[in-house]
Amino acid sequence: MASLNDNFNELLKRIRAGRELTHASYEPIYYLVFPPADILTVKRELPAWSARLRNDGWEVHVFSMAEHILTLLQEAKLRPFWLNADQKAPLEWGKTNQALSNYLANGNLQARLETALADLEGNEKALLLITDLEALHPYLRIGAIEAQLQGKFKVTTILLYPGERTGKTRLKFLGFYPEDGNYRSVHVGG
Repeated sequence: MASLNDNFNELLKRIRAGRELTHASYEPIYYLVFPPADILTVKRELPAWSARLRNDGWEVHVFSMAEHILTLLQEAKLRPFWLNADQKAPLEWGKTNQALSNYLANGNLQARLETALADLEGNEKALLLITDLEALHPYLRIGAIEAQLQGKFKVTTILLYPGERTGKTRLKFLGFYPEDGNYRSVHVGG
């Protein structure tokens, strides 16, 4: 089994080669798939990987799902209602998660990612590095967001994906969700 760094090296080779036009997509989307047990290791490697990308001539822009989800939930007009409901029934996690999932699925998170992509469009050296995908659990899957943004990925985009690869285009988010084959991206590792 290849190491994280071996997989990252393979990812760099694939990025240098670029995407070819296929039936699925030609958008420059790459997933670095790694076991969920390696989430902390990936976070420790992130500064070194970002430096390697910069040394390769890329302008690295980081989009942290965790930071954007936190900001969205903190700024939500519904937040006082959520907090009140949580105080009344603190053990109703199913209802809490459903309310937060509904809010995040309404397009706010997707809009933030779309804005980040649009801001970088036209910059051939820009690279968007999407981190902290585990923060999407239990609310969303990145495949659904990627599908909604089809045609919007004009800059090279790397997603650090904690999960398992079960085929050329199939991934299992966090290793326990049902496999999903709706990805139009290049997958390395897993």
